Amino acid sequence: MENIKGFINNELKNWNKFDCLWMIIANVVIIGVSLYFHDTAIGIISSVTGTICVILTGMGRMSNFIFGTINIVAYAIVAYKATYYGDVMLNLFYYLPTNIIGWFMWKKHMNDESGEVIKRKLTLKMEIIIAVLSIAGILVYGYFLKKYTNDALPYTDSMSTVLSIVAQFLLLKRYMEQWIIWIVVDGVSIFMWIMAFFNGGESIATLLMWSVYFINAIFMFTKWYKESKENNCEISA
Repeated sequence: MENIKGFINNELKNWNKFDCLWMIIANVVIIGVSLYFHDTAIGIISSVTGTICVILTGMGRMSNFIFGTINIVAYAIVAYKATYYGDVMLNLFYYLPTNIIGWFMWKKHMNDESGEVIKRKLTLKMEIIIAVLSIAGILVYGYFLKKYTNDALPYTDSMSTVLSIVAQFLLLKRYMEQWIIWIVVDGVSIFMWIMAFFNGGESIATLLMWSVYFINAIFMFTKWYKESKENNCEISA
């Protein structure tokens, strides 16, 4: 019981007014608009837990992995109904296990004073390698989705999926460059869910979720860039 209390106290440490307002506003907007458009319960659960997860991730808090696990399962169901099979496979076969692994990886690198994970920065060599592998992955997986599934947007789905895999890897390793990739992923995903919504899908909560992700990624890139620079944690490949 003491361990749980200590964990909660650590997660609530050093929240500023912006963190609190952003968390409240983002979720109130998602819930309010979703209820207005009569979105599904699973869609709202996915969106709210996902929003909490990405904000906590940006704040460098361990609890992001708890909310992330709930979001992964719920979002996979929503994506399956929208025939975005790349997203389904990404969530169940990649995000779910890496979310569990991430808990233990971050736990080793927490700053006890701030309650946040310690951030770091990629080298130029690693940035080039990641860019080349990402482009190759998008083309190969997009071809697979187009040929072997009835995916609604195979190459767009592939871009979202492959870049999400890369960004999640960088997240686990605490690299600030993850937020650059998340900005791209979130922009692509907004397009996908706009298409789903106008094609009659019950996905307004999911569309709003990705919109919040996009705004959050911009905020958190600024935060992580500054802190990774201060930590002077740039490493070699």
